[in-house]
Amino acid sequence: MNVSLKFYCEVLGFNIHQSAGKEDNLDWVWLKWNNADLMLNTAYETPYRPERPESTRVAAHDDTILYFGCSDVDEAYKIFLSKGLTLNPPTIAPYGMKQIYLHDPDGYGLCFQWPHPVNS
Repeated sequence: MNVSLKFYCEVLGFNIHQSAGKEDNLDWVWLKWNNADLMLNTAYETPYRPERPESTRVAAHDDTILYFGCSDVDEAYKIFLSKGLTLNPPTIAPYGMKQIYLHDPDGYGLCFQWPHPVNS
């Protein structure tokens, strides 16, 4: 959880709204960023948490993508680059959304997107 919190708060700009567990060993966190709410929960509560993540569970994380509405995808891209992330520039999907993709520390996909105006 600590690695994820550092990523979501220090890199992406979320703030902790509410949490459960000890400050240095949280089990659940409610994050806010502008109008977005995100809740993170550990796979195991503290007394049952294995020392290392189970590789079979983590391998499936890449099958999940969280989509965030982001009205200025280009600015988000610049901010993420300034925070040290390596990612491809924004692209326009065939269905008209301007998007940037990245992964969080647990391997979950993240997409920041917004409708791209159609050129007349």
